[in-house]
Amino acid sequence: MAQLSDRLNRLAPSATLAMSQKSSEMKAQGIDVINMSVGEPDFNTPDHIKDAAKKAIDDNFSRYSPVPGYMDLREAISAKLKRENGLDYGTNEILVSNGAKQSVCNTVMALVNDGEEVIIPAPYWVSYPQMVKLAGGVPVIVEAGFEQNFKMTPEQLEAAITPKTRLLIICSPSNPTGSVYSMEELEGLAEVVKRHDGLYVLADEIYEHINYIGKHHSVAQVAGMKERTIVVNGVSKAYAMTGWRIGYIAAPEWIVKGCNKLQGQYTSGPCSVSQKAAVEAYNASQDCVEQMRRAFERRRDLIVSLAKDIPGLEVNVPEGAFYLFPKCSNFFGKTDGERTINNSTDFALYLLEVGHVATVAGDAFGDPDCFRMSYATSDENIREAMSRIKEAVAKLK
Repeated sequence: MAQLSDRLNRLAPSATLAMSQKSSEMKAQGIDVINMSVGEPDFNTPDHIKDAAKKAIDDNFSRYSPVPGYMDLREAISAKLKRENGLDYGTNEILVSNGAKQSVCNTVMALVNDGEEVIIPAPYWVSYPQMVKLAGGVPVIVEAGFEQNFKMTPEQLEAAITPKTRLLIICSPSNPTGSVYSMEELEGLAEVVKRHDGLYVLADEIYEHINYIGKHHSVAQVAGMKERTIVVNGVSKAYAMTGWRIGYIAAPEWIVKGCNKLQGQYTSGPCSVSQKAAVEAYNASQDCVEQMRRAFERRRDLIVSLAKDIPGLEVNVPEGAFYLFPKCSNFFGKTDGERTINNSTDFALYLLEVGHVATVAGDAFGDPDCFRMSYATSDENIREAMSRIKEAVAKLK
């Protein structure tokens, strides 16, 4: 009998991609669906970045790139980390990959042995636990729900640590919640980490620049934490470059060397042309980043005010990223006469089939009481989507 590997059978498919596909199928049937399921800026890549890519093509950057990325890109990333984060990383402590997703997976694969534990606060990005399973590790989920603004406390972290704990993954600003850890909160977590030898932190900072509270903080900035932290970032969200697939890690050299060895065996260096575009993104004026951030902040304010106006939804105010993660458990057990809502998956399907708005159920992110909406779309789409949701949920009794 044809049989996939046990490794693959341990994995769940991506719920965000599944929901996006379902909404695309409905659109293909002529149904007007507003897709709020995908975490992707709706802006185009800024022109100066596209021009750098065109020049790279004309200059024949069409050959294999070095596995860790071109030196000029690593230098640009090093300069960015110094300028924006006050962090000193040499080019030998930076590895460029095919998107920050690969950067996260490289790190997990390079550090986690079979049976070792990785602490992941929930809600979490859907791929973290799956990557840990792929590496043979054990995801240890720590529930940090709506009431604590979706942020893990030092006490929760301490309680989750065992002799098998190898890694803690934190994402700030967070996908799916938009929560942002303050410097004080990061220091509290760091104090716990520093008490345990051999424990490392993977800091996913891909939403760094989509921040509405003024300043991004990295756990690597905390005294004694740089040598224990793997910073993951990239160009996808800040520069509207999701399809260019450029991410990186900044980490102690021995970790970078390990990830380089791994990447050398299964993808080699990232796209040559994309790297040249990324150099321009980091080195040129950052005005485009701020313009997009302001647009996301306006949309955040809009979607929060409209969501708060829907009876039954509980809404927090996200401090970063471009997601709203409202609590929908008040609707569990209710029905429109045809469908009964038992969980957030039912709720998300109901919104898609009745309201024609694609969202993602919270189950996939480790919080079955909530659901995720991406507001990386036009003000007009946000208004229309929230109007449809309000109308759809009003039918549930």
